Amino acid sequence: MPNIIRPEKVSIKNSSELNEKFIQEEIAKDPSILGLGDLILKDKERIQPKAGRLDLLLQDPDSNRRYEVELQLGASDESHIIRTIEYWDIEKKRYPQYDHCAVIIAEDITSRFLNVVGLFNGFIPLIAIQMNAYKIHGDYGLIFTKVLDEMPLGLVDEDEEVQEVTDRGYWLKERGTSETVKMADKMLEIVNEISRGYSLKYNKHYIGLEVDGQPNNFVQFRPKKKYMRFEIRHPKSEEVESIIDSNDLDDMGYDNSFKRYRINLHKKEISEKQKALKELVKIAHDYRNG
Repeated sequence: MPNIIRPEKVSIKNSSELNEKFIQEEIAKDPSILGLGDLILKDKERIQPKAGRLDLLLQDPDSNRRYEVELQLGASDESHIIRTIEYWDIEKKRYPQYDHCAVIIAEDITSRFLNVVGLFNGFIPLIAIQMNAYKIHGDYGLIFTKVLDEMPLGLVDEDEEVQEVTDRGYWLKERGTSETVKMADKMLEIVNEISRGYSLKYNKHYIGLEVDGQPNNFVQFRPKKKYMRFEIRHPKSEEVESIIDSNDLDDMGYDNSFKRYRINLHKKEISEKQKALKELVKIAHDYRNG
């Protein structure tokens, strides 16, 4: 039988062996330890005009998403919040072509911190991560736990009151073709095999789903002239990515802002890869309606 060990929790702030520089270097070597995806390091100790240095600048290589990361040992405080938001704002203004998100990392994310951040969450994309260090047989382990996720900015696609409704003719003539719009019909058949009662709802920017007159866009479709974009709403998941990769689907990258996987489908793939597509639809359905 294996032995169960009890690792010793360590205060990084009060440690004689660990310090903020060490933690910064560990994240820089492998940014994936933060649990924000397979990120790459763009810069560290990045000079900010008249505002100090940004601890880490990370980027998603599959999208235009950047993360402005600030570390703090001990408990989070007001100055940490202000500094992080200031650096996020500077980078956002300097490089508006990127999608920016502020990330605060601290050993202790206090309830007061969460209350303060809650006042502007939804206006500023902000993620809070609590880090814990544990000593095991002379070595150290780091655990990063997301305690506050960003609230997507902009319009939420389920808010049909702010979406411009169109009809099937618009998609046939303006955006797609008869062939690619029929692909949405075929995908609707797969949806109804999993849960009956759904129909297509034609909006200006996408074709969504509705059931009993209410939108439920766990998947959505964007017919083009030569293919159809298929999108599923789900947090980043190894299961989803494994299905996409193993079936050689045309993955267009993950949309962090709206938590969507984007896949380009061609006509023959709906029949040839129906099993995989059904798995993806079911995963998205169960997550959304679970």
